[in-house]
Amino acid sequence: MNVHHTEDIDWDALGAQLEREAELHTPFLEKAAGWLRDLLGAGDGAHTRIHRVLDVGSGPGVATCLLARFFPHAETVAVDQTAGLLERARMRAAKQHLSGRVITQQADLPEEFDTLSPADLIWTSHVVHHLGDQQAALDALAGSLRTGGMLAVVERGLAPRFLPRDIGMGRPGLQARLDAAMEDRFTAIRDQLPGSEPTVEDWPAMLARAGLIPTGTRTFLTDLPAPLGLPAREHLHAHLTRLYTLIGDRLDDEDRTTLERLVDGDACTGILWRPDAFYLAATTVHTARACPAA
Repeated sequence: MNVHHTEDIDWDALGAQLEREAELHTPFLEKAAGWLRDLLGAGDGAHTRIHRVLDVGSGPGVATCLLARFFPHAETVAVDQTAGLLERARMRAAKQHLSGRVITQQADLPEEFDTLSPADLIWTSHVVHHLGDQQAALDALAGSLRTGGMLAVVERGLAPRFLPRDIGMGRPGLQARLDAAMEDRFTAIRDQLPGSEPTVEDWPAMLARAGLIPTGTRTFLTDLPAPLGLPAREHLHAHLTRLYTLIGDRLDDEDRTTLERLVDGDACTGILWRPDAFYLAATTVHTARACPAA
């Protein structure tokens, strides 16, 4: 996800971390893309009429390339604000022999929604909730759909779980408190976004208000049991290190000390070495279509 008015984040520096995280979710992405293909009528050959796919807030292009494989007759466009992440998307497409069908577009959102070309499928993952006026963002995305096209919005679901309640140090329930601190921080950030509007986040209802016909919501699991492989551990280490930077000052001394021990790369209690670390996430996709007028 990349938008213009959230935080002062060096997205280029996070490129490797974003790519690693997205790759962990490849099973979810594959299942979601297959579901979208079915909703769009792949069984009767309708997928051959999917000529343009947009991945809005594409980051390093993991989902972009996967969508290109699932919709082989389409031009697939990675849309992001960050040049470095778009370069990663181009490199990834080249490695997967998709350069002829994957292109990139640099765009700041929400200012440049009107630069998006009409599409048959728009995929946007964890982007809309970072924009001040979420309903206006959905309205703009809906306006870029061709008649019969589909908008797939990935929002909320359940936060990833990766530690037992009691990890043998500090007070049990650390991860729940980390989640609560992040929610409080994000609420404060949303209040400061330009054009911020309070919104009841009923995504199917919001899609309907954008003039679309809701066509279903599904939640997909990413389930990586213990013991985790190195890529997942490296992702969790980077994630916890970033949490310490973002919310360390919101934690009490005990939780802050526990978090320090978790990101200690040399300690057996650290996330890089713990045998009890796992990764379980639930990701929700909301869909709606632009139907022809009666």
